[in-house]
Amino acid sequence: MNFYPRLLAAALTLSALTACSPKEVGDVSLGLFTTKDIKIQTFNDPAIPGVTCHISHVEADLSLADPSDMSIACRQTGEITASMLSKIDKSKSGEVVFTASKSILFKHLKIRRIFDADNRTLIYLSYSTKESAGSDKHSLTTVPLWGSKAWQELEAQQQAAKTVK
Repeated sequence: MNFYPRLLAAALTLSALTACSPKEVGDVSLGLFTTKDIKIQTFNDPAIPGVTCHISHVEADLSLADPSDMSIACRQTGEITASMLSKIDKSKSGEVVFTASKSILFKHLKIRRIFDADNRTLIYLSYSTKESAGSDKHSLTTVPLWGSKAWQELEAQQQAAKTVK
């Protein structure tokens, strides 16, 4: 008897979390006899608005847990500056820039930004927080800073540091 109020509360929480999700730009049905769709969503990196990411993932309308498969592609769509980069987490594990609930049982889709300083590249890793069928599902994309204002500013800083030595 206690199960139904908990299920209702979880469903309401899930719908509230979904309302906070990025903008949906595509919805592809997987067939006439299935309740699963591929959703395509877009969002801008909150710290680096010059990066736009597109995520695709399967959503199962009548299931308590969506599949863990996902894909991500991020591209430079605006200016990226060194001041933007100075505000991001540069640790090896980076920082989570997006999260969405994929089930009422604590499974989430997360996107983490990691900065590769040596190659001046932003890495975006999407992953599921729960193992699925013996596999940890994930996808990776990169945004090279080559040619951006950030690249030029970092190059100028590096040249100035060499001159001072």
